[in-house]
Amino acid sequence: MKAVIFDLDNTLFDHTLSATYAVRSWVTDLGGTPTDELVAQWFAIEDRVYDRWLSGELTHQGQRRVRLREFLPVIGHPVPPTEPEQDEFFEGYLKHYRGSWTAFPDARPALEVARGNGWRVGVLTNGNTVQQNAKLAAIGLADLVDVVCTSEALGFSKPAPEAYLRTCEALGADPADVLMIGDNLENDVLGAQAAGLAARHLDRAAGANLLDLM
Repeated sequence: MKAVIFDLDNTLFDHTLSATYAVRSWVTDLGGTPTDELVAQWFAIEDRVYDRWLSGELTHQGQRRVRLREFLPVIGHPVPPTEPEQDEFFEGYLKHYRGSWTAFPDARPALEVARGNGWRVGVLTNGNTVQQNAKLAAIGLADLVDVVCTSEALGFSKPAPEAYLRTCEALGADPADVLMIGDNLENDVLGAQAAGLAARHLDRAAGANLLDLM
C-alpha cells in the first residue's frame, strides 16, 4: 500500500453532528421549536437537493436556495423573495454550521498512522472545494493531508471511476496500491473497488473505528 484516500463528511468530519446542531440553533433563532422530525426533514431535503448539484442541475449556491425554499415552509417561515435575500438568509444556518465543525476523535490518529506507515494521504469528497478545504483546516487535519480532491474541482463525483483514478494520479500512486475508506458503501467502497482500488467501509452506526480499518 502506497496511499490511502479518506472520504470527508461523516468519515473524518462529523457532518451529521454539526448540521444537527446548526439546524436546531437556527430554527430557535427564527422563533421556532427544533424537533427531531424537523432535523430529519432538513437532512431529507439536503440529500435530495444536493444530488441535483452533483448532477450539474443546480449550482452550489442554487442548491442552498432550493433547500431554503423547501425547508422554511415546513417551519411556517416566509421565504425571502429574491435570490440575494435567500443567500443572506441561508448564512444564518451556515454561521451555526461553521461554528460547530468538528472532527471525529479517531480522525487525526488515523491520519497519523497513515503517515507513519509512509503512505501518501488524500481526501476525496463530493463537495465544494472552498468549503471542504475550510473544514479540514478548521478541524485541524489539513496539515496531515497531501491531496484534497473535490467533485467540484475534478468535474466528476463519486462513484464515477474518474473521481478515484484522478485522485490516485494526484497522489502519484497506482490504484492497485491505494486504499479508500469512507462511510458511504456505494460511493466509498463499491465505486472505489470498481475503479481498481482496495476499499473498506466505515460503518459508524455499527461502532466502526477508522483505526480498525488501517
